[in-house]
Parts: sequence; C-alpha cells; structure tokens
Amino acid sequence: MSTFSIFLVLITIVCFLLIVVIMVQNPKGGGLSSTIGGAQMLGGVQKTTDFLDKSTWTLATILIALILLSSLSFTGTLSDTDSKIIENTGSSVPATNTPVAPAQNTPAATNPAQ
Repeated sequence: MSTFSIFLVLITIVCFLLIVVIMVQNPKGGGLSSTIGGAQMLGGVQKTTDFLDKSTWTLATILIALILLSSLSFTGTLSDTDSKIIENTGSSVPATNTPVAPAQNTPAATNPAQ
C-alpha cells in the first residue's frame, strides 16, 4: 500500500468524522445539547457545546495537516519511487532531442557473383 493510499484513507475517515460532528451541532443551540435532557447529564449543555466546538476545530486542523502531508507524498521525501506508472512514462521519453539525419538516395552496392 503506497503512502498516498494511506493518507487517502485517513483523510476520508477524518472527513466522515467532521461531517458527523458538524451535523450533530445546531446553529440555534438546540442540537445534541437539547436532546440530552438537562444540565445533570454529561456535565451540562455548556460542556457539550464546548466539546463539539473543540472537536470540530481539532478535526479541521487534522484534515488540513493530512492534506498537506499527502501533497508531500507526490514529490517530497515520502514519495513512492516504486511506481510502475513512473517507470512506464520514464522509458517512453527519448533521452536526447537530436534530430535524425534523413536517409540519402544512394544505390546499393552490387557484388558480382563469383
């Protein structure tokens, strides 16, 4: 499994978690905190709102860091040098750009039969 594939899986997981955390929140204050039932459960409404806010910012920061690190896997020190695509494209490119001399119209030498 290449480095980029690992980053792709991690980015997908973080995106899914970020979507879930954002969908739980309600912009009018009635999201998860209103369904808990009161201030006695899970430390109260304010603690739930703080947790959701901190987890949103944490997941967003992790997502940005993973995206930046995955871009390094293309050209940086984390790059995959065993790629078959790189080998195939590298061999099809001519090594030099020197033009080929046109063939001259000279008759072929004839050898008399002995």
